[in-house]
Amino acid sequence: MIRRHKLSAAVVACMGLALPAFAQEAVTHAFDGSFDDATFAVESAIVGRGLVIDYVSHTGEMMNRTGADVGSDVVIFDNADIFLFCSAVVSRKVMEADPMNIAHCPYSIFVTEKDGEVLIGHRTYPDGPMQEVQALLDSIVVEAAGD
Repeated sequence: MIRRHKLSAAVVACMGLALPAFAQEAVTHAFDGSFDDATFAVESAIVGRGLVIDYVSHTGEMMNRTGADVGSDVVIFDNADIFLFCSAVVSRKVMEADPMNIAHCPYSIFVTEKDGEVLIGHRTYPDGPMQEVQALLDSIVVEAAGD
């Protein structure tokens, strides 16, 4: 199942993304399996395309660890990881079209778990050259989710 979600400013900030003047949206796919299986599927789909994962942000752990420090007992996610990576081929193409597309790099795919529901997703990108990045992320997420 594909869903579109608005990302809160807090989630966008945790993803290391700049906050534009408009709300970010995310495309998510349900994953039929465990969080660990979903993160393995995402990693395999990224690496299987010859791409290198630069960093995995364990955002869920950070949010759970720091909740009390900021005066909150809300559990946002049971688990949440964000995979950051780039594609030299696609990045060059979109940055040759507009050097300011550097603002969208690196790209990210997230895996979340809340109340037993595991989702895999990515943010949406603006119309134009960045749709090639969105297509790449869509293909990775669809493969990882088994859709």
